[in-house]
Amino acid sequence: MKFPVKNELLKRLFAAQGEPVSGQDIADEFGLSRTAIWKYIKELEEEGYEIGSMRKKGYYLIKAPDLVNAANISTYLETERYGRHIHYFSTCPTTQTIAHEEAQGGAADGTLIISEEQTAGKGRLARPWTSNAGRGIWMSLIIRPRLAPQQAPQLTLVAAVAIVRAIEDVAEIQPVIKWPNDILLNGKKVTGILTELQADPDRVKAIILGIGLNANQESEDFPDELQSIATSLKIEKGEHIDRAKLVAKILHYLEHYTALYIEKGFAPIKLLWESYATITGKRITARMVNETVEGTALGISSEGMLELKLDDGTVRGIYSADIEIKN
Repeated sequence: MKFPVKNELLKRLFAAQGEPVSGQDIADEFGLSRTAIWKYIKELEEEGYEIGSMRKKGYYLIKAPDLVNAANISTYLETERYGRHIHYFSTCPTTQTIAHEEAQGGAADGTLIISEEQTAGKGRLARPWTSNAGRGIWMSLIIRPRLAPQQAPQLTLVAAVAIVRAIEDVAEIQPVIKWPNDILLNGKKVTGILTELQADPDRVKAIILGIGLNANQESEDFPDELQSIATSLKIEKGEHIDRAKLVAKILHYLEHYTALYIEKGFAPIKLLWESYATITGKRITARMVNETVEGTALGISSEGMLELKLDDGTVRGIYSADIEIKN
């Protein structure tokens, strides 16, 4: 959903950093009345924005709510397509299901589904994902790249690179990537990526890229069984994270690296991914559906598979597995 005038008004209020923004100038620019601008201001106030006014000077932003709504995200957005259509929910079972429905209905490339809370969040292999209200980033992005279906799994690795770059920029901390779809801080999981596909036999119709990112949780927000393996950016950084700014930065890098992947292939993504990876040279256990193998991780192949050197010297390409790092 796009609200260009209201979003532009909010963007200017943010950019002014407490200085007044002329409602008359915006009204003239968009061919609207001063009353129409006043109504937008009232809508923003109803959404939780605290806005003051100065006679003959305009409106100024006092305080913004900590929401990942279209208005807040659009304030920071740098993309051409990704995030230019946003469906925002205060709560939903899972953004991934909504995104599938929207994609089947013809939603545009880059459409974002995002919620403050998920009541039935899921990760890889349909495992439950704790999605605290107002604490994390729970989102699904609809991507429509010109790819063959067998290339779709590489988008998980593209997404991992994009998310790590965004966390570096916004939180100024250094995460690492654990194959195939986890991002870690100090050995604990901070982000999971779920890539699902809508496709014909010969072409991708849509990739639904689900991202669950722990942003502002405290330790006690995690269930007891997760406290030793999960963390948040706030726990590791010691500071509150602007979630809307981080979402916009993730979308920026996703658009950039997806375009790079489509234009240049997987090779440049592979180099970036390996520079952030934790597994190369490590001894790992890989648990697949029908077997478990151990060996030394060599990195990833040109197709994005994990390459594992087994104890007998053979190299095994692993497409999908749960891995445990031994050293």
